[in-house]
Amino acid sequence: MRHLTRRFAFALLLGAAMVAAATPAHAQTTTGSPWSVDFGIGWDNDIAGNINSSAIGTLNNQSVVILKNTYEEVYGTGLHVRAGVGYRLQDSTTELRVALTFQSLDADYVTPIGDIGVSNLYAQYSDYQALLLDFGARKNHDFNDRFTGYGEGFIGIGFVDKIDATLVAPGANYIQQANDLYDQSVAFSLGANGGVLFKQNDHLGIFLQLGLRWVSGLAEVDDLVGTGLDTMNDKSSRWTVPFVAGIKYGF
Repeated sequence: MRHLTRRFAFALLLGAAMVAAATPAHAQTTTGSPWSVDFGIGWDNDIAGNINSSAIGTLNNQSVVILKNTYEEVYGTGLHVRAGVGYRLQDSTTELRVALTFQSLDADYVTPIGDIGVSNLYAQYSDYQALLLDFGARKNHDFNDRFTGYGEGFIGIGFVDKIDATLVAPGANYIQQANDLYDQSVAFSLGANGGVLFKQNDHLGIFLQLGLRWVSGLAEVDDLVGTGLDTMNDKSSRWTVPFVAGIKYGF
């Protein structure tokens, strides 16, 4: 799924660039309406944050050592989909924006996370999925009649699904389904994006966008209290670099 997502997003980006290059430029005129909508799809690249941190404790009456695993090691690159509404301030290049973003990352691999007794301990995590509502402002700059560059900042709130994990230690004949390794969480988000809009006519444009996003840490799990492993939930905030292509339509 991860590889298919990257290939699909790459094909979309390439197609957008080819369409923009092949379409004749048209002078853009003011349509009278300050409203616009946009839709984009691409991928998230994890750059910082731990799905689990280091910890020492006990499980099944055996000593356990947990090593940290980053989001990049467990999930890598995932799907990023966003849809937004913009309102251009009167006689201004500034837009006020509201956007809904969906992030989905597949945990494709069984991950070594430490030791239990004399055996290696492995984990199979469930997928990471989040729905985020962002509020922000965008500043536009027209390079010419065809190209517009922009930068934007935003702050928002999101809902992250619970994350489960299956723990396996073959040498100790141990397997356990760790339901709700992280509870369903309400997270805060902030970040910035920069991009370029290729105008096709007075209403339609194709955009390419690169950004930086932070999502706050996930909710801790009560089941780990008293085992010494509750510190593995520390530092679960996440930094990503989303790369998105899409279309924008102004009314």
